[in-house]
Formats: sequence, C-alpha cells, structure tokens
Amino acid sequence: MRLLKALRREPLDRPPIWFMRQAGRYLPEYRELRSRHTFDEAMRDPVVAAEITLQPLRRFPLDAAIVFSDIMTPLTAMGVGIDFDPGPRLTPRSAGEVARLGELDPARVDFVAATIATVRASLDPRVTVIGFAGGPATLLAYLLEGGGSQQFANFRKSFHSDDPAEALAVLARAMRVYLTAQIEAGAEVVQMFDTWVGLLSTDQFKRWALPAARQALAGLGVPTIYFAPGATHLIDLLSLVGATAYGVDWRLPLGESWRRVGESYPIQGNLDPALLLSDPATVRAGTVRVLEEADARPGHIFNLGHGVLPDTPLANVEEMVNTVTGWGGHVATGAFSGVSETR
Repeated sequence: MRLLKALRREPLDRPPIWFMRQAGRYLPEYRELRSRHTFDEAMRDPVVAAEITLQPLRRFPLDAAIVFSDIMTPLTAMGVGIDFDPGPRLTPRSAGEVARLGELDPARVDFVAATIATVRASLDPRVTVIGFAGGPATLLAYLLEGGGSQQFANFRKSFHSDDPAEALAVLARAMRVYLTAQIEAGAEVVQMFDTWVGLLSTDQFKRWALPAARQALAGLGVPTIYFAPGATHLIDLLSLVGATAYGVDWRLPLGESWRRVGESYPIQGNLDPALLLSDPATVRAGTVRVLEEADARPGHIFNLGHGVLPDTPLANVEEMVNTVTGWGGHVATGAFSGVSETR
C-alpha cells in the first residue's frame, strides 16, 4: 500500500495521493445519489455511505479512500442531538456541561464501522482505508457555539474565562474510543481534523488543545495523521501532538512547512483547493510546484491544503491526479481501478 509505505517514509517512485472531501458535491454521481437522500440518511446507511466513499475511486487511481461521515457524528453517541441543515446545528453548551457528557457508546455509531467494513471488502488491497475524527478542541468549538461560526466567540472566550481541560479530556477519551472502533472495522490509517484549533493562541494550544489531541491519538496501533488548517502560528508545535504524520495547508510552501514541523515526519499536503477552480494547465503547474517542493523525499503524501470545493471541475481534478500519478516517469494508464472486481 503506497500510503502506508509513505507513512513509514519508505522510498517510492511517486507520492501517494488522496484528497480531503474527495467524495462530494463536485462529483455528478454524488449529487444524483444525494438527491434521493439527506446528508444524515446517506451517512447513517452503510450501503449508501460506502457507495459514496467508493465513487471517487472509480474515477481516479487514488491511493486511499476516506470514509464518508462527519466529524460531528460521534457526538450523537454521547447524547448530543445534532441536525444537519446543511451544517451541524445543536444546542449550545458550557464547558462544564461538555465535561459532564456521557461516555461515547460505539454501538450508537455502528453504521460508521459497517461502512468501513464494506469499503475495505470492496477495495483493491493496494488502496488504504482512512477513518477520521474531529480534534477535541474543534468539537468543543461546535459544542460551545451550537454550530459553525464566523468568530467562534464563545469558544475563544471559554479559553480565557474557564478551564476547558476537563471538557477537552472528555472529548479526547470519546474520540479515542471512536477511532478504535473504526480501526477494528478495517481502517488502516486515521486522521484527526482539528479545523478550528488555529483560533487559539500558542499558549492556549500548548496548555489545553495539544494534550487533548495527543491523548486521543496515542497508542492506537495504526498510523495517525493530524491536520490543523489555518494554524501556521502553531506549526512549530505540531510534532508535540505525537502523530505519525502531519497535514499542512497552502499558506506556507511545502518545503518550509516540512522543515518547521520536522523533517523526520511524513508530511501531507498542500495544494490550495482554490487552484482547482482554474484550468488544467494552471492546475498542472501548481501540482508540479508542490511535487518539486517535496523533492522526492520519502514521506510526502500529496493532498490538498483543505477539502475539495463543491464547484471544482472534474477535468481539473483529473489533471491533478494524473500529474501526481505520472510523476517520475510512471504515467498513469487508467488500468488500475481502486474498486475490487471481486466485491
């Protein structure tokens, strides 16, 4: 498996490629399927969720499939009611109330495990299955705000006026249970999305968010990837999380990001998703820049600096994938389908 080899920093003819939100609205087959299912229905039906997970693998010779789900999903197994309209909406809580949430019951999100098991059985063995969870700090942001926010003022206020350590510890333990369930179902790599941790100062990150993320990821038995977009001011501290590898966004050149995270770690990234809104020639040039920055060093995983945008033209995604898979003279032929013929 190319992704697993990269995570071990083994030499490869080209870097592995997968990208965040690779199953999503830019695919016409996804839009057609979603016209018949709400987001929550699609996510909770393992047959539908597995189909969505596999859709991009039928189009592109990707090296990994990431399960179709949402970072908020495991909170429902802790007694949190969530509506997706279209983003998550929930009753705002205080840090103290979050600290008193119940333990995560994996049986209440067994549909995620069932989706992973179906995907693993359906894929070519060369394709890695990725599970994921939200970072404790990011989940706390949503719980305190009651959904997405421009400023996440309640979240930021809590780090000044409260001690969020207990709330973060509760969420860290829950995400560890959730990730373990995904691994037992067949996930070979897990990624933590800490989307809003960049709102914190370096001191707040070191004191509270970092220990919680480290607690959730420690000793899981499979490679782990930690991704904190919009957190350039924290990049020199990321390795303290203790993950196997680190995702980086587009705000710094890949080479500089790698140097600051630590050159002994695998790095994932870092094409700007907005570049995919341009044209194939521009996409190819930008993809080559990232590959040249990586300089064929072992441990590079090609990815976007965040999720693919909904209006992205398919031709541009194809150009990006073909540029990566053809790097080093090994031109993609389209002969490899990530989806097994034996499923």
